[in-house]
Amino acid sequence: MVWYTVLVLAVGLERVAELVVARRHTRWSLARGGVESGRGHYPVMVVLHTGLLAGCLAEVWAAGRPFTPVLGWAMVAVVAAAQALRWWCVRTLGTRWNTRVLVVPGLPLVSGGPYRWLRHPNYVAVVAEGLALPLVHGAWLTAVVFTVVNAVLLSVRVRCEEAALRSAPGAAPGAAPCVEATR
Repeated sequence: MVWYTVLVLAVGLERVAELVVARRHTRWSLARGGVESGRGHYPVMVVLHTGLLAGCLAEVWAAGRPFTPVLGWAMVAVVAAAQALRWWCVRTLGTRWNTRVLVVPGLPLVSGGPYRWLRHPNYVAVVAEGLALPLVHGAWLTAVVFTVVNAVLLSVRVRCEEAALRSAPGAAPGAAPCVEATR
């Protein structure tokens, strides 16, 4: 169980690295007239992702969930693939990547990297990791709860992002503001 704790803490440190990068990118976006949307759901997202990490450890330690090698090692591979996809998204978007919904007017949509095939590839990474990280060590309850709550949150988040992109200067008229979608 100690190695699993180290894995979860490593994912937590990765999240801290994301926040450092996002803070730097936020300053870049705001300096260029970026507009933030979806502030209402952002704290929920932070709590949910923190809860995933805490739930993984609490369930494994408190409920004595076993490590099943076939499932566990397969899920470690999924966690690693999710991290690779996430950082591919960060690299592809560059200074435009963020944990917040920020749109800089006048910038075109990114269509390279994983965005060639998927509109929201980072969320594929989030979903995969949310299932796989708990299942590495049999924390199935955490995997189920996170997945269900995350599905609801992502439905809000994706609508928010799409509305923010549509309402950016030069976008299609008549887009609903993201703030309304989060109330």
